[in-house]
Amino acid sequence: MTEHAQDHGDEQAPDHADRTDRTDGAAHVSTGSAQDKGDSAVPAIPELVIISGMSGAGRSTAAKCLEDLGWFVVDNLPPALIPTMVELGARSQGNVARIAVVVDVRGRRFFDNLRESLADLEAKHVTRRIVFLESSDDALVRRFESVRRPHPLQGDGRIVDGIAAERDLLRELRGDADLVIDTSSLNVHELRAKMDAQFAGDEEPELRATVMSFGFKYGLPVDADLVVDCRFLPNPHWVPELRPFTGLNEEVSDYVFDQPGAKEFLNQYTELLQLIAAGYRREGKRYVTIAVGCTGGKHRSVAMSEKLAARLATEGIETVLVHRDMGRE
Repeated sequence: MTEHAQDHGDEQAPDHADRTDRTDGAAHVSTGSAQDKGDSAVPAIPELVIISGMSGAGRSTAAKCLEDLGWFVVDNLPPALIPTMVELGARSQGNVARIAVVVDVRGRRFFDNLRESLADLEAKHVTRRIVFLESSDDALVRRFESVRRPHPLQGDGRIVDGIAAERDLLRELRGDADLVIDTSSLNVHELRAKMDAQFAGDEEPELRATVMSFGFKYGLPVDADLVVDCRFLPNPHWVPELRPFTGLNEEVSDYVFDQPGAKEFLNQYTELLQLIAAGYRREGKRYVTIAVGCTGGKHRSVAMSEKLAARLATEGIETVLVHRDMGRE
């Protein structure tokens, strides 16, 4: 779950990026042994990462990267609620094992609450890491000017005044950070690569694919990354005994893949997708939507999508299958 709040400039990508860029913590997190609690199991305390830094330096990009790696991400959570969030994660029976919290320090009381929460977590022996996103004044000014938005702390002054005020507020937190990333000369992909290197471990970043069948007569899917046209194959619609069925039926699927070029297309396009998937992983892309179309989205595209999704799954790509227009006729 991610609760993203637009924070004036922080949604911007780092420079040179693709512009597409408890009240009081009183709740207790148990760290005792099972013997202390009788037969009850000790809740597993989640791993905690706190993401902060300069507005416009890429906090949201870093948070999105952790979300793609399977972290439970909460954006702009009040610092006083961080210990409560950790406790709730501990009660989730392992369902929330890693929590990332994005904090936006814009006021002295806000910072005091964060400091109190960090002390509370330390007293309860909760392991936490602070990631601080830094950037030069020149880079931050360029980013805010490129989107024509004010710095959240500039008030009636200039962008540089807001940057200076924020830098002063964050000085102590920066000193406490476990990881400082300077994004002055980084693009989105380079920042994601740095986050992957720190938090992905030895596992290759996972790629998730959506395979969607559709009918061209209903329009192209607006969220498609890749579009495949199956209209080069004979249409089962013109076979009377197949017309009532869909590509989910074995008779229709057999008819489609008995046509010249159908199996060859499936084999070669699967190989091409393997090449594309490797490139997506290198570039930090985690999601891809493959749209497979025919005239009505009922026969050929459905049969081809079923086979293609099965092939991708065997390649270790987590795949979701959607038949957008099946049943519209």
